[in-house]
Amino acid sequence: MMKIQVKSVHFHADSKLVAFIEKKLTRLSRYFDHVPVEAEVHLKLQDTGGAVRDKITEVLLKVPGRPIMDKKTAKTFEDAITTSTETLKRQLVRYKEKMTDRKTTPLDL
Repeated sequence: MMKIQVKSVHFHADSKLVAFIEKKLTRLSRYFDHVPVEAEVHLKLQDTGGAVRDKITEVLLKVPGRPIMDKKTAKTFEDAITTSTETLKRQLVRYKEKMTDRKTTPLDL
């Protein structure tokens, strides 16, 4: 089970957006079946002075060993979260491969 915290800076995120984020991030928990993973999501609006504002998402996954972070900017929060979860998936696969290699490689004494 993944514990997910969604924090929005200078605005209120609606429940549909929070549900979308939780749905996307819970898919990442399949890469760590037996380890509790926490996710912290920061949603921000990029202030460029114009009417159109880009959306910034920062996702921090707290996994054993070291945290994994990804930051994306897009026109919508949904696009940013989707691309961020794809990047985090690749990072988690690489991290898990490193961890299994360390467990199976004998120590050089």
